[in-house]
Amino acid sequence: MREPARRIRNIVLTGFMGVGKSTIGRLLAQKMEFEIIDTDHRIENEQHRTISEIFESEGESAFRALERDFVIRLGNVTKAVISAGGGLVLDSDNVTSLKKHALIVCLWATPESIYNRVKTQKHRPLLNCDNPEAAIRELLAKREPIYRATSDVLISTELRSANEVVSHVERQFRIARRQSG
Repeated sequence: MREPARRIRNIVLTGFMGVGKSTIGRLLAQKMEFEIIDTDHRIENEQHRTISEIFESEGESAFRALERDFVIRLGNVTKAVISAGGGLVLDSDNVTSLKKHALIVCLWATPESIYNRVKTQKHRPLLNCDNPEAAIRELLAKREPIYRATSDVLISTELRSANEVVSHVERQFRIARRQSG
């Protein structure tokens, strides 16, 4: 059976925590005159509590359900850069929904770079453990095949400036949009 035609009108930035989704998303949205939507921030605003608080009080599965509901609502959005939480693409229903209207771009960095970028941040619930660097390696190893399989484009943020990454994403979006009709 053939997949339905995609109508690409948005960009989704995925990838592990600390790869630059928020920074790249803001710059890209500004350059393209798109709305910026950070899924984690929107869920926090709607729930009137932090993701850490949701994880602590209800667990990860409750947060993932909130995330899934939010992704469904994104189907009505046009001209947006959507900065997705690091685990959003772990749910195949989220990916299916997003692929209908968005180019999915995975930003990538090594575990060492990620650790150096996030080691002082206290708002990362998955890093509240004895050895956060090991946790990053383990979680990234599990997620890498999913990120690769679900993304239309994979871009390393290692040796590129933020502006170079933005230009690359914009170029890929324009190509995909032309191809999707």
